[in-house]
Amino acid sequence: MTVDLRRRWGTLLGPVAEPTTERDLRLVPTAVLTWAAVGASLLLGAVGSVASAVAAVVLIIAGQRLRLLALTAAGATLIPVAASAGLQLAVLESSPVREAAQSGAGATMVVRLTQDAVVLPAAGGRGEFAIRQARLTDFESGGRRWRTALPVTLTASGDRAAGLIAPVVGTTVRVRVSLSLPERLGDRSAAVGRLRSPPSTLASPSPVADSVEHIRAGLRESVAGQPAERRGLVPALVVGDMTFFPDGLDDAFEATALTHLTAVSGANLTLMLALVLTLARWAGLTGWWLRAVGPLGVAAFVVLCRAEPSVVRAAAMGLVGLAGLGVTGGRARGVRSLSVAVIVLLVIDPWLGLQWGFVLSVLATGGIVCWAGPWSERLALWLPRPLAEAFCVALAAQLATQPVVTALSGQVSLVGLAANVLAAPLVGPATVLGFTAAGLSVIHPWPAAVAGSLAGWCAQGIIWIATYGSQLPGAVVEWPTSTVALIGLGTGCLIVAWLAGRLLRHRWLTVGMAILLLLALLRPVNPPGWPPREWAVVGCEVGQGDGLVIDLGGGAAIVVDTGPEAGPIRTCLDQLQVRTVPLLMLSHSHADHVGGIEGVFGSRRTVGTVLVSAASTGNAEVARQLAGHGLQPRTVRRGDRFTVAGASVEILAPLANGPVSVTEAAPGSDSESGAENDASIVARIATPELTVLATGDLEPAGQSQLLAAGASVRADVLKVPHHGSSRQDEEFLAATGARVALIGAGEDNDYGHPAPSTVTMLRSMHMTVLSTDRSGAIAVVADEGGLSVATQDGVRP
Repeated sequence: MTVDLRRRWGTLLGPVAEPTTERDLRLVPTAVLTWAAVGASLLLGAVGSVASAVAAVVLIIAGQRLRLLALTAAGATLIPVAASAGLQLAVLESSPVREAAQSGAGATMVVRLTQDAVVLPAAGGRGEFAIRQARLTDFESGGRRWRTALPVTLTASGDRAAGLIAPVVGTTVRVRVSLSLPERLGDRSAAVGRLRSPPSTLASPSPVADSVEHIRAGLRESVAGQPAERRGLVPALVVGDMTFFPDGLDDAFEATALTHLTAVSGANLTLMLALVLTLARWAGLTGWWLRAVGPLGVAAFVVLCRAEPSVVRAAAMGLVGLAGLGVTGGRARGVRSLSVAVIVLLVIDPWLGLQWGFVLSVLATGGIVCWAGPWSERLALWLPRPLAEAFCVALAAQLATQPVVTALSGQVSLVGLAANVLAAPLVGPATVLGFTAAGLSVIHPWPAAVAGSLAGWCAQGIIWIATYGSQLPGAVVEWPTSTVALIGLGTGCLIVAWLAGRLLRHRWLTVGMAILLLLALLRPVNPPGWPPREWAVVGCEVGQGDGLVIDLGGGAAIVVDTGPEAGPIRTCLDQLQVRTVPLLMLSHSHADHVGGIEGVFGSRRTVGTVLVSAASTGNAEVARQLAGHGLQPRTVRRGDRFTVAGASVEILAPLANGPVSVTEAAPGSDSESGAENDASIVARIATPELTVLATGDLEPAGQSQLLAAGASVRADVLKVPHHGSSRQDEEFLAATGARVALIGAGEDNDYGHPAPSTVTMLRSMHMTVLSTDRSGAIAVVADEGGLSVATQDGVRP
């Protein structure tokens, strides 16, 4: 048995007679089992820790009997790791902070702020919202006081958000909060504290923290005179500072798989260190002087990025990535180095094992150390080595991480490989120049501005790549997130990786594949099985907003609302192969319904008549947007009728003939937002296949008034008002008699849309209810068997 196992598993489980020149996989099982033990201990508590301990004993016994050192080592490693994770969780859960959070108590806390605030801009009826991580030093609740050092999450909204955002990292503040439990299972925070009043400062940051903040501020100042996009990207690229990163650039970076550049990542550090070591060699450094450059670069990186857990993880992965490329002379030991890094990081901070960033870092680094080195050797036979390495690093990282990225985003970026290859030569110089600007800012602002300007021009190249790459029709493919679809995608990535090792040495074959990829970017590529044949209505996945498409045949469709941004509605229409929009209906002026207008005009689509509500207060802004396309909106009110390519459109609301003010709004609409919601166009659209009722954000009062006016709201498909909020008129919903109810809502939105009570109500009326936050885009299919539904993500009602 021992001999057979050694022959079968070789380097994976047991010692080998001679060191391998390829990959040393002996520590891989230990790293995987360590990760599993940490996850079990943190997610399952005592049960998980006990299970991990039992597994450790079994592994040790099996390793001794089979004389396999790797099994014994894995078992011996599990015991302290599981014990450490279990102990940390026990301390967290038994703390008075967690006990107070379970009862929703109020508290006064003294905390040291450990990270910059994450700021969510005001949207809908919610004001600006801030989230910040901190570490407790003093805690008081219910007349009792404790000294502790547990991590907590602070939140604030509205006017209090500014007080939470302003203090620099390292500041000690006193806050009065209402406590609650963390929403996410396995969260490292003992509690979430919502501020009751602005924080009061007790102590400034330590001298070291203050110096780091001064240098980071100097970096921001060095690019202050540049355009907004460069001013935001350079600090994000260098130290992960997203303070001034433009909101509109996020989507472009996500579509081109360049998001990792805006955060502290091992990939950034790898590219920066590779450039620094190359420059050091050109400068004549050798021996120990050259070896010292890497650690010094890492130390500067960790200090300026504040040594947060994600920074330590990025530093470790960056060094392992260099080993995988052979830059540090350790390619054959790359997998072993990665395994050691995973084990050590999880021992130091078990909570890393539950973070998607850690998963992506490990997978990307694993892809680089396993594939990038050998691939670049083959590609360098006919391509300059720097370009070969840039291509292979990007390809290896994307193939290794794609299944997880898709599971999180529902997308596959086809342009990501090209974008990362083109951006790679710019990342190193931009980062090095950015660090230089930060250092020079301590001496004088003028040389810092020069270095910052050069870093900004490198960043501008990355911005162009992201912006223009994201605009290509085939840049992104929507992909189902079902288990079967993700397994299929992962299998496809492994097949591509297997083929890449054999094809890259052949020049013309590789060039031909690259040309085919570029051609694919020039036209949209649909996810498997999407859209279904004979689709009649599609609720597009546009985030927290509405976007409804009604088929007219021959590549023409009626579009109702455009969502908050141009990209998603454009992608949806491209996938549906809609070339003409004879009627575009904008229900009301809120951004989540009209913000994506430009996406309807994308891909050279022709747009005919644009309808807006006579009762809406925001038609002037819509008119300015449409004027750029040579169109003037047409205002409509109740009783207007249209015929479009065989479809009849009847306008049922608004009932008012002019803009609705707050005081004129229907009872129950006691705010400006509610008044605009009740100004929504409600339209009954009938095609030969079915009838659709589009309702905008109509409030309960407006719904009741519409019924009282005698309007017929019968339809086959109901676009549920106001994203399925809890504010609905039951009689109105029942009067529609709809068989299918479509809800437009964004995943993990802050509004609780759709409300469970509304979903339950609709189902009690025998409607099939689907929402885009769970299912992605939703298609209603009309065929001989009646109506059926299909979803882009494969999720059924």
